[in-house]
Amino acid sequence: MAPRVLSRALVSAKWLSEAVRAGRVGPSLRVLDASWYPPQERNAREEFKERHIPGASFFDIEECRDQASPYDFMLPSESHFASYVGRLGVSNDTHVVLYDGDKLGTFYAPRAWWMFRAFGHKEVSVLNGGFKNWVKEGHPVTAEVSQPAPAVFKARLDRALLKTFEEMIQNVGSLQFQVVDSRPEGRFRGTELDQGLESGHIPGSVNIPFQSFLTETGHEKSIEEIQEIFREKKVDLSKPLTATCRKGVTACHIALAAFLCGKRDVAVYDGSWSEWFHRAPPRYKVSELKRNKA
Repeated sequence: MAPRVLSRALVSAKWLSEAVRAGRVGPSLRVLDASWYPPQERNAREEFKERHIPGASFFDIEECRDQASPYDFMLPSESHFASYVGRLGVSNDTHVVLYDGDKLGTFYAPRAWWMFRAFGHKEVSVLNGGFKNWVKEGHPVTAEVSQPAPAVFKARLDRALLKTFEEMIQNVGSLQFQVVDSRPEGRFRGTELDQGLESGHIPGSVNIPFQSFLTETGHEKSIEEIQEIFREKKVDLSKPLTATCRKGVTACHIALAAFLCGKRDVAVYDGSWSEWFHRAPPRYKVSELKRNKA
């Protein structure tokens, strides 16, 4: 079972380049660049216009989110998501392949992958190694922006893949599901600020920095290596699991890694630490910094 799951959740640059060369990008196969960067560092949309995978469209995570929420990148409504991806030529029968141009290899693509899954879409994959390795391996790029024919996409939110603040608060006492936090260790422990925000973690959560699942080249590690990472942290993939981070993005790397191991039902706490910090009572924000001050 595991190899089949692996081949669907991840596609190789070789597989995608062959699909591009064969002219298969179209209504049945859409390639989406889901890059996002801090505005002061890089401009994702402009970089897309300069070069991207032939036939790809730009998936703007700034547009495809709940823009009324005070928290970054919260899921949009079903109708918003359906309308947005439909304009990108994605129907319910389309195989979607996502990538981004982050220097790590992959950063935001797993978030977009999880979004599609959260809205009921099964045929969705991440390009293993991302755009960085696509270019490194010599695959084609273009500045030509394609105009896909609009499609009809019907979205239905899968509540099992999403956790709310209220559910996370309840779980602190009930421990109905495991919680894995994908942020760097210093932010999890509370010893370093996160973009000006005091850091720390949800009581009972376990820390697995998302980069743990990536090789030095930016590819996903093997299933065996991923399973060992979860085992070392005493995370039981046979039991309920929810992932969290700073704003619901790198948490999706946890969901993807578990999916590769055959666990398809990892939920993501969409508000993550950004929401938790502002809404949770002080006793529910574990920080070594506060302990040291005391």
